[in-house]
Amino acid sequence: MAAMRQLWFAAACLWLAAPASADVSQCACDPAIPETMKARNCSLCAVAEKQPPGVEFFVLKDINPRKPNRWLVLPRMHKPGAHELCDYPKPVRDALWRFAIRTAREKFGEEWGIAYNGAQVRTQCHMHLHIGRFVRAAETKRFRFVRRVEDIPAPEDGGLWVHPAPGGYHVHVGEQITETALVR
Repeated sequence: MAAMRQLWFAAACLWLAAPASADVSQCACDPAIPETMKARNCSLCAVAEKQPPGVEFFVLKDINPRKPNRWLVLPRMHKPGAHELCDYPKPVRDALWRFAIRTAREKFGEEWGIAYNGAQVRTQCHMHLHIGRFVRAAETKRFRFVRRVEDIPAPEDGGLWVHPAPGGYHVHVGEQITETALVR
């Protein structure tokens, strides 16, 4: 009987520890209609709207208490629906990556990693990149080596994570949950 209780307890802990799966692909927030910005999954949109008009990108400390060593980089610009990275114009994406990498280096030196979760697992519709210290054990052989920020792809389905490599960057694509490559 004690073994059964331990099994149920372990299952409950795993369930509670699992990341919330919140598909934001159908988000309907609209800065022109303030009541649409009150939903929890639109809270980063509301923060973006509070940024001064000349700000292109900004940095926030991740408020999740389970991620004390994480930061977020966000564009001020809104896009419809899930604010997918691929929906932003290429010059904006390139500038976003430059800003995010510069911020990551300032905070973590050359041990940085940047992750972008896919829309099916994000809990916020406003596009954001997670910045943290890269977990070296997360490295796989399934990466694309790029030398320049301009060569970082913008996946249409799923997320990606990026970290420094000699002479460029390793870019890992094809996953929805990518922020697990960063120290919490």
